[in-house]
Amino acid sequence: MRPSRIAKDSARRLPALGAALFLALGLFAPQASAADTAAASAGKATAPVGKPAAPRTIPVPKSPDTPKDARPLVSDPQAKATAPTAGSTVGAAKSARALTAACDVSAFTGKSGAALVQQVKAAGLDCVNSLFQLTGNDAKGAFNEAQMVTVANALRDTSAAYPGDNSTSAGQLVLFLRAGYYVQWYNADAVGPYGDSLKTAIRGALDAFYAAPRTRDISDANGATLAEAVTLIDSAQENARYTGVVKRLLNDYTGNWPAAMTTAVANTETVIERGFDLPEFVTALQADPTFATTVQSFVTRNSSLINGGDLVTKIGIQLGNLVASDALRPQGRPILKDLINRYPLVGNTGPLTMNLLWFTEKKDEGNCSLYGTCDVPAKLVPLVLTVDHTCNANLRIRAQDMTAQQLADTCTSLINQDAFFHKIVKDNGPVANDNNTNLEVVVFDDYYNYSLYAWEMYKIEVDNGGMYEEGNPATVGNQARFIAHEASWLRPEFQIWNLNHEYTHYLDGRYDMYGDFEAGMTTPTIWWVEGLAEYVSYSYRGAHYDDAIAQAGKGTYALSTLFDTTYENSNSTRTYNWGYLAVRYMLQSHPDDVNAVLAKYRAGDWNGARTILKTTIGTKYDADFATWLKACAADNCGSLPTEQPKAPLCTSADSRQYDKNCRRDNVAATTGNYSYDFLYLPAGVKQLTVTTSGGTGNADLYYNGGAWATTGSYLAKSTTSGNGETLTIDNPPSGWVYFSLYAQQGFGGVTVTTTYN
Repeated sequence: MRPSRIAKDSARRLPALGAALFLALGLFAPQASAADTAAASAGKATAPVGKPAAPRTIPVPKSPDTPKDARPLVSDPQAKATAPTAGSTVGAAKSARALTAACDVSAFTGKSGAALVQQVKAAGLDCVNSLFQLTGNDAKGAFNEAQMVTVANALRDTSAAYPGDNSTSAGQLVLFLRAGYYVQWYNADAVGPYGDSLKTAIRGALDAFYAAPRTRDISDANGATLAEAVTLIDSAQENARYTGVVKRLLNDYTGNWPAAMTTAVANTETVIERGFDLPEFVTALQADPTFATTVQSFVTRNSSLINGGDLVTKIGIQLGNLVASDALRPQGRPILKDLINRYPLVGNTGPLTMNLLWFTEKKDEGNCSLYGTCDVPAKLVPLVLTVDHTCNANLRIRAQDMTAQQLADTCTSLINQDAFFHKIVKDNGPVANDNNTNLEVVVFDDYYNYSLYAWEMYKIEVDNGGMYEEGNPATVGNQARFIAHEASWLRPEFQIWNLNHEYTHYLDGRYDMYGDFEAGMTTPTIWWVEGLAEYVSYSYRGAHYDDAIAQAGKGTYALSTLFDTTYENSNSTRTYNWGYLAVRYMLQSHPDDVNAVLAKYRAGDWNGARTILKTTIGTKYDADFATWLKACAADNCGSLPTEQPKAPLCTSADSRQYDKNCRRDNVAATTGNYSYDFLYLPAGVKQLTVTTSGGTGNADLYYNGGAWATTGSYLAKSTTSGNGETLTIDNPPSGWVYFSLYAQQGFGGVTVTTTYN
């Protein structure tokens, strides 16, 4: 969402706000309810010196209903320098449970030495797993450094005779130590510091455990404890010391290992990934290049297991961190080049190749020729977007997977919205110097695929629900584009996330706002930009805007305050809910003022529009707005002013002839052909207006004074998508004048009206 009018030649990027802030967005299907999404706030990112500015892109907030895909995404934050992993992964409860009488915290906090060790060993794994939630004095009593040293030494002693299963309770000791590191991370003030005593003890414990011959057993019994011990390496930040253990597991692994052993291998991902934040880990990998080639070999040897969400992909992606490190980049470059070019960009291997590609582009920038990947963006478009559908000359859909019916419905929705929009804003055609004659709508199959591919194909950020790029509309050939994805969480119902709101931004930018988006931000225009997009989306779909109506009852903002809204001073509620309320009120109650403001916007007179809003209007509508809000909160928001009655039907027997104030219905023409029309103007006519509306297809309107009007011979034209065309001719000549409707797409059922004064 957000202003979605984006100049591609600017480096500004607007990151999303925290996920706690949500707003109601418009979806494709008219019957759909709105969903809340996170808002976005403004911020600037400056391009590095000597490098071209990145395209300025403004994100659509994600829906809170967007499912979390288990597969890795290029947009996922790299989980480094974070707390130790919580809870057990194998052999115990999946999450911490409330302590019960059978697992009394005092049994751990009230004992030390041999008594503590005996208590830990005697406890069930579920009980030990619940200790991850301890805080305050309980955390200190259980996990102070002396207690941890005691248990680490016990693990060392127990490991000497480790039998390859948990019969000696090695699993409880490992899990207790993991819980201690986790709790101390979050409660360091209560637990106290961990120092050299624990470091020595944990190294002794892990050395002894991994030296035990039975840790090599390929069995679930061994795997249950081994998986926790692998995670303990990272919890203790001993990643560098145990690179040999990781290599051993990756070298030995085959796809037929039992589940718990496979989990032990999967847990090496954490050791590798978070190890890259530790200087000693990087130093260890510098000294031992076989670590990187071992991971590479693990991937290639087990490539048949790759399905997008597998441990091979997840571990393989960590090789990207090699090129993120100055010291390790020489090792990483040939490995990443091999893997990226070895496996397809789409399909099961897509998550691996695209994530590794992300590292080469973001962490080893400017070296695509080294990796042989400079042509990847162009290659991806036909590989990913296999559907290419033209709605009409002004609207094209590139999609990953849409049926013929879904394409037809989407085209119809947007084309009809076009006419709906023009009835509301009453424009006279595009603003000057706007060459955004068409919009490309890109639709990925779901958020996952959007996140995986759109960043590379269109050079945008993908931690959002979509992007709209207006570009510079003054540039001939500029391509306006909305990059979207299906709302997969609503299936089997088909919806494109936020489609109608974003299409309004395209129309508003073309018909109401002069210049590119940056120009329109020189004064506060967000009340209109976002308010109109919300208003059109909800009104067009006939959807009830529950959140905005609820806000009306709170009376939070005066109308004059809303005229000051910017992305910097607002939150999602003010930007979207209150923007909607302000625009709805002004359109319904003061349409002449709206027309006056839009006249300034359309001319690029931002200061003139600001004067109308803050001086001419000022606070004089605040009291009435407050009264209207109370009625609106009771679901009595009113409606737009009644439209003027339809002109009477034209009476001439010649269906091509019009008169001073008449209309003809059901006008039609096939694609590439014309409906030729004319009327006689007496001397002294000041203004002639010709309008078209309704029907299907796409009819463009041309006027040519005293000669037949065609696409090659005209004095004025209106060529929006759909059939909502208007031409206003000042001081036309007297006598017969001619206009025509040209069928960009075969049209029918169109109403044509002529008036003059």
